[in-house]
Formats: sequence, C-alpha cells, structure tokens
Amino acid sequence: MLRLRDGIVELYRKVATSLPSDVEEALKNAYLVETDEKIKTSLEDILTKIKVSRKSSTPLCEDLGFPIFFVKVPMGISYQMIMDIIVESTKMATQKIPLSPNAIDILSGKNTSDNVGSYFPLIYIEEAKSNVFTIDLMLRCAQCEKMSIMFSLPTEFVIQGEDTLAERNLEGVLKCLIEAVSKNKNHNCAPYSFGIAIGGMRDQVTFLSKRQLLRRIPSKLPDEILASFEEKALHAINTMSLTTNRKVKALSVKIDTAHRHPDIYLVDISFACWANRKARLIW
Repeated sequence: MLRLRDGIVELYRKVATSLPSDVEEALKNAYLVETDEKIKTSLEDILTKIKVSRKSSTPLCEDLGFPIFFVKVPMGISYQMIMDIIVESTKMATQKIPLSPNAIDILSGKNTSDNVGSYFPLIYIEEAKSNVFTIDLMLRCAQCEKMSIMFSLPTEFVIQGEDTLAERNLEGVLKCLIEAVSKNKNHNCAPYSFGIAIGGMRDQVTFLSKRQLLRRIPSKLPDEILASFEEKALHAINTMSLTTNRKVKALSVKIDTAHRHPDIYLVDISFACWANRKARLIW
C-alpha cells in the first residue's frame, strides 16, 4: 500500500496547490461579467495567484484548512487500513509539500505539528457500489465553516427589512439561503460556492451539504425539480441587492436531500470561498 500512501500525498499536493479547472473557469467567466474596476482587479489577482501557485507547486492559501476525506472502497478492503494510510499520508504531506499544521488539541491547546489528531483529518468512508476505489479530498476553509449555518423549518427572520416565514418547502429553503448570504455579506472571499442539504438529522445534513461542494460546477441533477432549484437559487443570489457592486456573488449552488422524521425539517448551508480546494484520486 506504499503506492496508495504516496498517491494520497500527491493528492494533498494537488488540492493545496491547484484549483479545480471548473472553479477556475467559473472565476474567468466572472471576470468577464464584472464591470466594477476594483472587483475586476481583485479577480485578476486571484486568477494570477492560481497560475503562480500551480506553476510553482506552492499552496494556494497559507492556511491548509481542515482536511476532509470522502472515501469509497470496494468490498473486502479494510476500512481501518485505509484510514491508517490516510493518517500516515497526512503526516508525510505536512512535511513534504509543506502544509501549515492546524490540528489543535482541545484540552491542552497544543498543535500536533503534523495535521493529525482526534478526528483530524475527518474521514468519511463507505463501501462502493463498484470495484472503483475513490478518494475525494477537500481542504475546508475555517472561515467558511464558521459562516456555514443550519436552519430548522419553519422559521421566521427578517430579509431586507421584511418579516419572512420560511416554510417546509423549497421556497423556504431558498429563503434560508438568502438569509445566510445576507448575514455574511461583509466577508471578502467571494464569489462563493454553496452546498445545501435538507433532511432530518444534524450530522446527516452537515455531511451532505459539504459533499455537494465536491460536485463540478457544470453538473446537473437528474431530478428536474432539484435541478431547477439550483438554477433558481444561483440566480437569486447573484441578483441580490447587497453592499457590494459584485455581479457574480456565487459560482454555484448544489443541493441534496434525505428522508426526514415528520417533526424535523433541517436545512444546512455550507459556504466555500473562491478557493474551493478539492480533488479526486481514483485507485
């Protein structure tokens, strides 16, 4: 399994130093759309940074973030063995690339210095439906995680000066998204990508909303209702009246759903800044 270990180290390098092509293309399109010179200059700086980081193989952001793995393994492969390899690879990647060490012990406050600790990195692992072994890695921005938010519907809040009721339907989910964007309108890491999940358990929806951020921007859902919602939500965010003159506030909105208990209707919204760092290893 040494080859797999080395492959995961290189996966870390790719995610840390090279933004996915779909995200980069969306940023280029945003640059063409914007008319405010300050915003265009900001996007130009971002695009330059992406090129330099990829060419020099240096981290795109000084902050590694929180590493999250989504793993699918064929039947018969030990989950524990794969998790052990990921942990070993994380230690190696921290030294070789190098990556900023971010794993802090809750009680002592000490940094482990190798990005390994209790549930750090975070590893979601499940059995694949085929013989294909895939490892998706996301380097999750800490600020974006703090901006992310969960709602329990129905709920009331004020949007643009008006009392609003978000009911248990997709219109209510859209109102939650607009509320989440409004609350974070003063942050400077736009344009964002959004992952949304609807379900009945907190851990269920936070997992699903983060996983949506792995989807490529051009991807479309087979369910026409949800696919239409994604388009409608993206348009709604980009036409919101905020303090910024930015025309492209969001690059994508992706949604997933899960069955729920009759008494629970949770909506989780995960933010990802323009540096939505992610990549896949197929083994």
